[in-house]
Amino acid sequence: MAARPDIVISSLDADRLEAVLYSNSGKTLPGRDDLLAELERAEIVTPEQIPPNVVTMNSKVRFKADATGATFCYTLVYPDKVDDSGETLSILAPIGSALLGLAEGESIEWPSPDGRTLSVTIDEILYQPERAGDLHR
Repeated sequence: MAARPDIVISSLDADRLEAVLYSNSGKTLPGRDDLLAELERAEIVTPEQIPPNVVTMNSKVRFKADATGATFCYTLVYPDKVDDSGETLSILAPIGSALLGLAEGESIEWPSPDGRTLSVTIDEILYQPERAGDLHR
């Protein structure tokens, strides 16, 4: 697997994600260890310091699967905010953890649940709360 790109995460997102992951129910969540590893390697900055082209929680992001060219568009959400619209992606899904903190144009390889390695590239961040001025969401 290729080296993972540097990532930037807001302190607000990091605090909220750690609260979920360290709660009693969070200790057994699938994807917990992968997300903890991402949080540990991330540069943590204030919401005001987040670059406008970085995927944060509640960002709407368009990305592609590099192997197939298939394009996807989801809003990255906390596990309790996933809905039936087909437009939300849990941060605990393997691809959700992979997207957090990446910038437009960056790619990452990530293990899929079936053991394969997937590579995805961020095409565009259609909405980012920090860019929209929603710093305390």
